[in-house]
Amino acid sequence: MLAFIRARKRKTKKEYVKKFESNLNAELLRLQWELLTGTYKPAPLTTFTVRDPKTRKISASHFRDRVVHHAICNIIEPIFENRFIYDSYANRKGKGTCGIIKRFDKFLKKNKNGYALKADIRHYFDTVSHDVLLGIIGKRIKDEQIISLITTILQNHKTKTQGIGMPLGNLTSQFFANIYLAELDNFVKHGLKAKHYVRYVDDFVILDKSSTRLEEWKSKIDSFLKSSLQLSLHPDKTRIIRISAGVPLVGFRIFPSHKLLKKSNIRRFKIKLNRLNEGVKNGTLCKEHVKLSLAGWLGYAQMGNTSHLREEIMTEMEGIL
Repeated sequence: MLAFIRARKRKTKKEYVKKFESNLNAELLRLQWELLTGTYKPAPLTTFTVRDPKTRKISASHFRDRVVHHAICNIIEPIFENRFIYDSYANRKGKGTCGIIKRFDKFLKKNKNGYALKADIRHYFDTVSHDVLLGIIGKRIKDEQIISLITTILQNHKTKTQGIGMPLGNLTSQFFANIYLAELDNFVKHGLKAKHYVRYVDDFVILDKSSTRLEEWKSKIDSFLKSSLQLSLHPDKTRIIRISAGVPLVGFRIFPSHKLLKKSNIRRFKIKLNRLNEGVKNGTLCKEHVKLSLAGWLGYAQMGNTSHLREEIMTEMEGIL
């Protein structure tokens, strides 16, 4: 029941949610029976493409399968949470983009004249090894039914190479992504002894006063990823830069004295805003939905030096809202 409540959050008006809820007890009992007897089989994923700004393939699960995903995370997330370092910020309660920006500001003050290793993992979700992931999970979860269930969910995502990759768009994928890269986090923090490190999904930054030390760490991190996690650093998105030149992170370019929103970020939001406006005009969206989207983005944007931009957008929206 708790898993259902969490799965339907912000989706109560969706027809597939209403249909499931109309026969709620029977649906939940059937799911429970399938899980207990090991007969549960997820429905095929629905795949679609988004361009925001880069092209990505999103795979959505059937609603009843999302209930199962929430049920799994409800049980095993607390077991892994104490394995996660403080400075992992994606898909965790009380963290997020606001949390990583505030933490990064503190680190910047200690490294104003230093350097940043800005890194990205190449094709992260497409290259996660199921065997490696299950090995990591198996160190803490000994229940064979849970391991079998997780294996079933992983295998439901059909890829060119069997046993490799997780779908973008699933709650379990987001959670498993953190479990997988917690190995990297602990290597960087405890193996390399890097003090000023933050990660958001597969995007991470290390600050240090020595560019030579960052070069050494970059090489060691790449070796660790390849040998332990079957991953590699993205050759075009991994580099060492002067902090004074601005460090890109979660949609901002962050300088010691100020933060600028990336132009591509602003452009994407304005395109989204136009779509929302059209939705209000043709009656497919209510004004409350637009207000929530606008408030969320403005809250994010105000972490940077964006007062003029926010005023401009609010002026544009006055006639609609």
